[in-house]
Amino acid sequence: MFPSLARCSTNRAIQKSFFFPSYRQIGSSSSSSSSSSILRNHISPLRKLSTSRSILNSSTSATSATKITQKDASKPHPSVTSELIHPTSVSIDNESPKSILDKLPQWASPVKPYLALTRIDKPTGSLLLFWPCTWSITMASTALQLPLSVPLFYISLFGLGALIMRGAGCTINDMWDAKMDVKVDRTKSRPLAAGDITQFQALSFLGLQLSAGLAVLTQLNWYSIVLGASSLSLVVLYPFMKRITYYPQVVFGMTFNWGVFLGWSAVAGVTDWTVTTPLYIGGIAWGIAYDLIYAHQDKLDDVKAGVKSMALRFPNNSRTVISILNSTFISMLTLTGYLSGMGPLYYLISCGGTSLHLLWQTLTVNFDSRKDCWNKFCSNGYITGPLVWFGIFANYVQTVLLV
Repeated sequence: MFPSLARCSTNRAIQKSFFFPSYRQIGSSSSSSSSSSILRNHISPLRKLSTSRSILNSSTSATSATKITQKDASKPHPSVTSELIHPTSVSIDNESPKSILDKLPQWASPVKPYLALTRIDKPTGSLLLFWPCTWSITMASTALQLPLSVPLFYISLFGLGALIMRGAGCTINDMWDAKMDVKVDRTKSRPLAAGDITQFQALSFLGLQLSAGLAVLTQLNWYSIVLGASSLSLVVLYPFMKRITYYPQVVFGMTFNWGVFLGWSAVAGVTDWTVTTPLYIGGIAWGIAYDLIYAHQDKLDDVKAGVKSMALRFPNNSRTVISILNSTFISMLTLTGYLSGMGPLYYLISCGGTSLHLLWQTLTVNFDSRKDCWNKFCSNGYITGPLVWFGIFANYVQTVLLV
């Protein structure tokens, strides 16, 4: 590494050697006098920046795109080591994709920050909140032999509710994280972090969102209203957890799968805890798995910002953790099918098809590529969730509509 540093300018060596993805090691010899001069000037900063003697001693190994030092971390977990500090692959796809909000006409610009606050241009989160509701609604409709109009009505109602409440959750999250978001490249352009709106404006907008969510919730029975309102504590708690624990994904999974209980109670009047509990546990495992993939997008920035996540807790073996979580999800789906009397189409599509997709996702995800992590995360909203529902619905058609 020393010979390659000798060919870099003084400013580039200090500013770019560890923090710019486009920086590359140049492997060729230079004059010994030039090398000695450069090394004398920069040996002290290099010792501060380096976290691994083996990296400094290797002149032929390829450097990674981005390197974060321990001095930038906010008391990192002991496991935040090799893969995070020195990623093994290069990520060159860190630019954020263009949003549909960028195409809004000029007259709509005043509402753009509020639409951005709800992440309406990124519907994956709403889908991930929506699918567990549909699973439960369709299962309950199958168990009670209800006509097609019932699941269609509640699926439509919960779809609207998921869109509203996911937006409210994003507003709460951004109000909590405004100062942290400034330090993270992917989130620094969010409305609160960028200063496009104030905390008071966001709070006022949150009041409108929660009022709209309440209007949807009041269409349900009182049992479901109380059950649905109780999930708000998890929504508020989640952004705080990343400050105190490396396992905020657990609370995330609990929050995004609460609809399993709510969907069943909306249809049946009360929740069948025998069926919904294993489905909820499986949903939590699924939620932790895909949010762990999501968290890898920000792992380098999170070290500097002091944000905790399972991506930092398991930097070297996230794939193993995700494998265990996805296996738990499939196992709980299988148990739920048995307890609710599902037929072969459910096991073939919901369990078999979903397991194949999650296997592909786990084996192919590139944790050092933000683009690939985002794509794999999104596939859970567009493939995993629909697969599970389609198997349940196919069983509903076979056992209810075709009888």
